[in-house]
Amino acid sequence: MSRSQLAPGVEVVAVDGRGLAVRTPDGEFLRVNTGRVDADVLRARLTGADPAGGDRELDRLVDAFAEAGYLTTEDGTPAAGTAPAAWPAARRPVLLLGDPVLTEPLARLLRAAGAAPQPGTPGESVAPDVAAVVWCLDGPVPPGLWDDADRLPQRGVAWQRCHREGWQAYVEPVAAAPSDVTAAHLRARRLAATPAHRELAAYWDGPRTGGAPVRLTAPAAALLAALLADDLARWATDAPGTGALPARRRLRRVDLRTLTVTEHPVLPVPAVTRPPVTAR
Repeated sequence: MSRSQLAPGVEVVAVDGRGLAVRTPDGEFLRVNTGRVDADVLRARLTGADPAGGDRELDRLVDAFAEAGYLTTEDGTPAAGTAPAAWPAARRPVLLLGDPVLTEPLARLLRAAGAAPQPGTPGESVAPDVAAVVWCLDGPVPPGLWDDADRLPQRGVAWQRCHREGWQAYVEPVAAAPSDVTAAHLRARRLAATPAHRELAAYWDGPRTGGAPVRLTAPAAALLAALLADDLARWATDAPGTGALPARRRLRRVDLRTLTVTEHPVLPVPAVTRPPVTAR
């Protein structure tokens, strides 16, 4: 029997009069039906202190923890299933465009995850080996700036972006297929969702008069970079998403004052077909 222990973020607690419960990485509590197995013996096995096997009922309970993804082995890999997938070589080249306050921390995170980020200049052609393009703006998106990049998924290149509007930043989902959500789709959805659609359109188009500029703090930039890197890594490794919304259908809004992240569902905007002309 290999030695294993509870995975990071998983904890087992003894509830007075109700036995054991598991606190999952998502913060939920699940009751454990230990049957005839002594609770203290099970807890010892789950800490890795007692690797001995032989009790079939105890082994069955430990196997259930492993199958649920709640155990890791001594080297930190999951006790059941396969280890987290490495970043595939074909998807390693990532082109980074935009403002260094965001692209620099993002590049560090992508390199640590196994990607090969490289800086680029807006307007330059995308090299044939580039698997993804990420464009980060420390400000609103000028009209038409991302129109050409919205066509990248049609060429098999993943397309990810984020931008800031005052104290709010928006992390848009990765678009990796022609049916995914583009920047133009996001603009249309946001205009349709607000009664202030004329004001929002005028804000995007400019000109805008403001006071002292908003400065991205290091923690805020790190948070935005982490959100981008996580989404891109999940695309690259085909890892399952987390949370209530699929990553490819999720817009994240970050309040830069409190670093609060809210998620909003978003769908592509269907192409509009002109009605047929009826001959009179």
